Amino acid sequence: MFEYELHRMNHAQLVREAAAERLAHQAAETAGATRGLRRLGRRGGGQDPEGRVNDGGRGRFVRAA
Repeated sequence: MFEYELHRMNHAQLVREAAAERLAHQAAETAGATRGLRRLGRRGGGQDPEGRVNDGGRGRFVRAA
């Protein structure tokens, strides 16, 4: 019976550690995504908030899809 209780305690500890690690990875992913969105939102010197559009040298108007 004692071994069973030790096993249950060890299992509970492993489950807690896995949950904490999962939460840490999720927080890191969220922070990375936030950092990327913040980088996209930065404005360059004198540029529009949407950024520059490159038409690939096709002229002023491009054919619609």
